[in-house]
Amino acid sequence: MIFEYSLNTQKQGFYNITSYVKDAVSKSGIDSGICVVYCPHTTSAITINENTDKDVERDILTGLEDNFHNRDSFKHFEGNSDAHLKSSVIGVSETIIINNKSLVLGRWQGIYFCEFDGPRQRQFYVKVI
Repeated sequence: MIFEYSLNTQKQGFYNITSYVKDAVSKSGIDSGICVVYCPHTTSAITINENTDKDVERDILTGLEDNFHNRDSFKHFEGNSDAHLKSSVIGVSETIIINNKSLVLGRWQGIYFCEFDGPRQRQFYVKVI
């Protein structure tokens, strides 16, 4: 089963989508399996990281910006090569184990949609197997 979700994003940031993924697992009726969370955009990403301290998000964004900032030497006409780099480094999907109809996540983990370009209307998909 595949589920599609939409969200409106701002310039850059992390959006906790764990509840959406839990919703997809619940609707699927799957007791044990996996789910894949995927975003079809070249300037955004999906990641799993800490979900209790907002400073972690800020630190990740700062680290990415320090290492992948826009440069005058970039040739991409849209001027968002840094967003493409960040998306490639973080990745556009995550796979999560399902056990007893629940996501197997660590105590402090959440699933995030990462926006590196916005504001945009974005989609992401959850495939439950």
